[in-house]
Amino acid sequence: MAERLRHLVLVLGDQLDPTASAFDGFDPACDMVWMAEVREESTHVWSSRIRTALFLAAMRHFAAVLREAGRPLHYVKLDEPGNASSLAGELRRAVEQLRPEGLVMTAPGDWRVLAALRAEAAALGLPLEVREDRHFFCSVREFAQHARGRKTLHMEHFYREQRKRHGVLMDGGAPVGGTWNLDAENREAFGRQGPGRVPAAVRFEPDSITREVLALVEREFPDHPGSLANFAWPVNRTQALSALEHFITERLADFGRWQDALWPDEPVLWHSQISAAMNLKLLHPREVVAAVETAWRAGAVPLASAEGFIRQVLGWREFVRGVYWTRMPALAEANALAAQEPLPAFYWTGRTEMACMADALQQTLGLGYAHHIQRLMVTGLFGLLLGVAPAQVHAWYLAVYVDAVEWVELPNTLGMSQFADGGGMTSKPYVASGRYIERMSSGRYCAQCRYKPGERTGEAACPFTTLYWDFLIRHRERFSGHARLGAQIRHLERLPDAEQAAVQLQAQQLRHACRSGQQPLTAGAQPAVGDLFG
Repeated sequence: MAERLRHLVLVLGDQLDPTASAFDGFDPACDMVWMAEVREESTHVWSSRIRTALFLAAMRHFAAVLREAGRPLHYVKLDEPGNASSLAGELRRAVEQLRPEGLVMTAPGDWRVLAALRAEAAALGLPLEVREDRHFFCSVREFAQHARGRKTLHMEHFYREQRKRHGVLMDGGAPVGGTWNLDAENREAFGRQGPGRVPAAVRFEPDSITREVLALVEREFPDHPGSLANFAWPVNRTQALSALEHFITERLADFGRWQDALWPDEPVLWHSQISAAMNLKLLHPREVVAAVETAWRAGAVPLASAEGFIRQVLGWREFVRGVYWTRMPALAEANALAAQEPLPAFYWTGRTEMACMADALQQTLGLGYAHHIQRLMVTGLFGLLLGVAPAQVHAWYLAVYVDAVEWVELPNTLGMSQFADGGGMTSKPYVASGRYIERMSSGRYCAQCRYKPGERTGEAACPFTTLYWDFLIRHRERFSGHARLGAQIRHLERLPDAEQAAVQLQAQQLRHACRSGQQPLTAGAQPAVGDLFG
């Protein structure tokens, strides 16, 4: 090590890009990179083993890239003797050993981590320079300017601004095709025939580095949820680029049409499988958007699919990041609907008699993945209708999904899924009965389920349907004049008082069953998750 260590450059597990701002001006003669695997990042929420494994495997592969590039590296492994088990603790150990003059980092994606590292740097008496994260189209400052003076933020307005600003899918000053939003051509259900031939999901078999991590996680976190049997996620940039190419050539053309469709035992369908790689910074959103637009301009994919996907990356992904950093830390405590129920235990086991929930939960625990409609309109919808405390729903989503970094997960969960912010992000709560799931799965889930989506009460009543009507009853005053939910409230008013009372009673019984883990919602032992990527 050089006699003088100018900067200790901090690199977190979701900052795996050698061109990140933290490396600007890096001089191997007097600077060093710091990376640390710590237990706290898997225990502040009960992180699934597959999520922990992905972060650790990607970190170790990135460490190899840094070493090959000749960048001095101080890397601490999880099971290293003396590991302080927290980022702040490991930073203190490194500073005491290395004696840097200052600390440099790219802005973290987690408010908690930023606060902890700033506090530790202050306690150590060292300057900490936090640099802009360039892995986005829109900076936090630019989003704050967009949000200034707006009581409610609308993604559509922001998305159009970004399209114009970055010249994405534009024809001069107008959107290509003459319209900004092509959802009318997207979001279909499969029909009774099902999805037909679905392209094989992309897989990356674990190499020696990843296998070492899998063994470590099995050993260190044996009681954590999820399974490592199907681990096949991209853990380095080469694999991430391969996953992007696979999506563009095999799935993008049909992505728009089927992006909201559901089908049992089909975890990927036409979704991209690249969100985790993007959030780890193995892929840049600019290259993803450019690849999608290039495919459309080459005539390889329809405009509706290209626009539908770009809307999620350039629009929604950037939007939720802006919401997170302009509304934290208050956003984390939001609970506009005063929801207080505990998260049902079956979220951690996947053992429930609700066919759609069992499929989404077992898939989540087996792969660390579910597509956005499974998250929003199955697992998220049930939590919203049941009245689960938003902080508990947030902790679950952060724990189980491989692409969950708090900047993207928290606003999606609290704002869009649980309406905990009272409408700051979305114009209405995303509530629906079991009929929605029946429609979007073309009846396939409901056909194999003991519950009937058209029934509100009785032994066969679908819990989603019962809880949907109970939600409207409980919140009728709040939403009676709502522009988009008002019609549903007026429909509620046509139900006889006795029927409404029966709905409320059955909803109370469902909540009691969820709290106690008893039948009818919790099923017995179910088959282990198979090779869902196969």
